[in-house]
Amino acid sequence: MGITNPNKLSPASAIDSMRSLYLDLLKSCLTDQLYVHPCPVPIKPRNLWKRMIVGMLAARDMSVVRFESVDEQLRREGRDWPSHAHTMIGNTRLDHLQFCIQDVIERGIPGDLIEAGVWRGGASIFMRAVLKAYDITDRYVWVADSFAGLPPPNPTKYPSDAGDPHHTIRELCVPIEIVMSNFDRYNLLDDQVLFLKGWFRDTLSSDLIGTLAVVRLDGDMYESTMDALVGLYPKLSPGGYLIVDDYGAVPACRQAVEDYRRAHGIVDHIQTIDWTGVYWTRS
Repeated sequence: MGITNPNKLSPASAIDSMRSLYLDLLKSCLTDQLYVHPCPVPIKPRNLWKRMIVGMLAARDMSVVRFESVDEQLRREGRDWPSHAHTMIGNTRLDHLQFCIQDVIERGIPGDLIEAGVWRGGASIFMRAVLKAYDITDRYVWVADSFAGLPPPNPTKYPSDAGDPHHTIRELCVPIEIVMSNFDRYNLLDDQVLFLKGWFRDTLSSDLIGTLAVVRLDGDMYESTMDALVGLYPKLSPGGYLIVDDYGAVPACRQAVEDYRRAHGIVDHIQTIDWTGVYWTRS
């Protein structure tokens, strides 16, 4: 007489369990939460001479830092700028991104996935990982960025961006070669990942991009957010998701979203993901 295991999963349940284990582990890796280690934080001295020294070192691609313990709660909430992690968006926004991708797969919403503004590539890597976990071979992940930081503000055309400092932040300048290398570290750099290098105003209206099912915007500024909406929203399938990362954190980004929605008569309800991220489903 054979012995049965009442806790044994069905084949379908076992596959779901392995997917969850893989994707949860990947989130911990992408957010650098597997190992707790001190995080280097740039020192910004007030003394003039010390600032000059720091400036000279920066010109030689060197930094003066101090080491601080990682606040795990801030990391999970996506409120810090990690020195080693491949994404800074935190667990809640990664969980929601996973939900959106799984949902469009289950409902058969047509289209590819795109992230506009990728930093080190972590959220885009996770997009590709979800497709991999579900063995989806007919959708692409578009990785759109200047790979040279953010554009200087144009306050004449976009008054909301006046004084915006993002273009001065060196940590936001991540070359395409590093992002591609990060994909490769997870064994996810393949022909289902397509890179778009350049300012959003020049790349996102391209006919190369077809129908989209999930659009994730992380452009910080009014200009970048508006350019992304203009280029990508018309390509988003009904039933697809529009995600905005900086809506709660950057007033100029929020203003761009509200201006675009008003100009195009969009009344789909904006829903909150966490303290900064929002989304809506295109009706």
